[in-house]
Amino acid sequence: MPLPFRRTRTARALRIAALVMLLSAGTALAVREGHAVGLMPERSWGPWTDGGIEGWSTHVRVNAWGDAAQADIHFGKAEDLTLRAYGTTARVTSMMEPTVFTLTPDGRLTARRLSPP
Repeated sequence: MPLPFRRTRTARALRIAALVMLLSAGTALAVREGHAVGLMPERSWGPWTDGGIEGWSTHVRVNAWGDAAQADIHFGKAEDLTLRAYGTTARVTSMMEPTVFTLTPDGRLTARRLSPP
Protein backbone atom coordinates (compact mmCIF):
# COMPACT_ATOMS: atom_id res chain seq x y z
CA MET A 1 0.00 0.00 0.00
CA PRO A 2 2.74 2.59 0.67
CA LEU A 3 4.10 2.23 -2.89
CA PRO A 4 1.12 3.87 -4.72
CA PHE A 5 1.15 6.67 -2.16
CA ARG A 6 4.80 7.37 -2.99
CA ARG A 7 4.09 7.44 -6.71
CA THR A 8 1.28 9.93 -6.24
CA ARG A 9 3.41 12.06 -3.98
CA THR A 10 6.34 12.03 -6.43
CA ALA A 11 4.09 12.81 -9.41
CA ARG A 12 2.48 15.68 -7.51
CA ALA A 13 5.90 17.08 -6.55
CA LEU A 14 7.05 16.89 -10.18
CA ARG A 15 3.91 18.70 -11.37
CA ILE A 16 4.42 21.45 -8.79
CA ALA A 17 8.10 21.80 -9.74
CA ALA A 18 7.17 22.07 -13.44
CA LEU A 19 4.53 24.69 -12.67
CA VAL A 20 7.00 26.73 -10.60
CA MET A 21 9.54 26.59 -13.44
CA LEU A 22 6.95 27.71 -16.01
CA LEU A 23 5.78 30.60 -13.82
CA SER A 24 9.37 31.66 -13.16
CA ALA A 25 10.21 31.62 -16.86
CA GLY A 26 7.06 33.58 -17.71
CA THR A 27 7.78 36.17 -15.04
CA ALA A 28 11.40 36.55 -16.17
CA LEU A 29 10.27 37.02 -19.78
CA ALA A 30 7.64 39.61 -18.79
CA VAL A 31 10.23 41.58 -16.80
CA ARG A 32 12.81 41.36 -19.59
CA GLU A 33 10.36 42.58 -22.24
CA GLY A 34 9.19 45.52 -20.12
CA HIS A 35 5.63 44.27 -19.58
CA ALA A 36 5.88 44.05 -15.78
CA VAL A 37 7.61 47.35 -15.11
CA GLY A 38 4.94 48.54 -12.70
CA LEU A 39 5.72 45.54 -10.50
CA MET A 40 9.47 46.21 -10.33
CA PRO A 41 10.94 47.74 -7.17
CA GLU A 42 12.13 51.32 -7.13
CA ARG A 43 15.74 50.19 -6.66
CA SER A 44 15.69 48.58 -10.13
CA TRP A 45 15.55 52.06 -11.69
CA GLY A 46 18.73 53.99 -12.43
CA PRO A 47 19.23 57.61 -11.39
CA TRP A 48 17.41 60.46 -13.12
CA THR A 49 19.62 62.20 -15.68
CA ASP A 50 18.90 65.87 -16.27
CA GLY A 51 19.18 67.47 -19.66
CA GLY A 52 17.55 69.77 -22.14
CA ILE A 53 16.20 69.48 -25.65
CA GLU A 54 14.58 72.14 -27.87
CA GLY A 55 14.32 74.52 -24.90
CA TRP A 56 12.61 71.90 -22.70
CA SER A 57 13.98 70.57 -19.40
CA THR A 58 14.23 66.76 -19.44
CA HIS A 59 14.71 64.08 -16.79
CA VAL A 60 15.18 60.46 -17.94
CA ARG A 61 15.80 57.20 -16.09
CA VAL A 62 16.22 53.61 -17.29
CA ASN A 63 15.28 50.36 -15.61
CA ALA A 64 18.22 48.01 -15.01
CA TRP A 65 16.12 44.84 -14.87
CA GLY A 66 13.88 45.27 -17.89
CA ASP A 67 13.43 46.99 -21.21
CA ALA A 68 11.94 50.23 -19.87
CA ALA A 69 12.55 53.95 -19.47
CA GLN A 70 10.67 56.95 -18.05
CA ALA A 71 10.96 60.64 -18.92
CA ASP A 72 9.60 63.84 -17.36
CA ILE A 73 9.66 66.83 -19.70
CA HIS A 74 8.94 70.42 -18.62
CA PHE A 75 8.60 73.76 -20.39
CA GLY A 76 8.93 76.07 -17.40
CA LYS A 77 5.67 75.97 -15.46
CA ALA A 78 3.61 76.07 -18.64
CA GLU A 79 3.59 72.41 -19.63
CA ASP A 80 4.61 69.07 -18.11
CA LEU A 81 4.79 65.83 -20.10
CA THR A 82 5.46 62.27 -18.97
CA LEU A 83 6.62 59.39 -21.15
CA ARG A 84 6.79 55.71 -20.20
CA ALA A 85 8.50 53.43 -22.69
CA TYR A 86 7.76 50.00 -21.24
CA GLY A 87 8.92 47.50 -23.86
CA THR A 88 7.92 49.76 -26.78
CA THR A 89 8.73 53.27 -27.93
CA ALA A 90 6.52 56.02 -26.45
CA ARG A 91 5.56 59.32 -28.13
CA VAL A 92 3.82 62.49 -26.99
CA THR A 93 3.12 65.84 -28.66
CA SER A 94 3.24 69.05 -26.65
CA MET A 95 0.35 71.48 -26.89
CA MET A 96 2.08 74.80 -26.30
CA GLU A 97 5.10 74.46 -28.58
CA PRO A 98 4.24 71.82 -31.19
CA THR A 99 7.03 69.33 -30.55
CA VAL A 100 6.90 65.54 -30.78
CA PHE A 101 8.97 63.73 -28.13
CA THR A 102 9.99 60.10 -28.58
CA LEU A 103 11.42 57.88 -25.82
CA THR A 104 12.87 54.45 -26.52
CA PRO A 105 13.03 51.70 -23.86
CA ASP A 106 16.81 52.11 -23.70
CA GLY A 107 16.36 55.72 -22.50
CA ARG A 108 17.06 57.70 -25.69
CA LEU A 109 14.88 60.82 -25.83
CA THR A 110 14.50 62.74 -29.08
CA ALA A 111 12.44 65.77 -30.10
CA ARG A 112 11.12 66.97 -33.44
CA ARG A 113 9.61 70.43 -33.67
CA LEU A 114 6.55 70.51 -35.90
CA SER A 115 6.29 73.22 -38.52
CA PRO A 116 3.39 75.65 -38.12
CA PRO A 117 0.37 74.98 -40.36
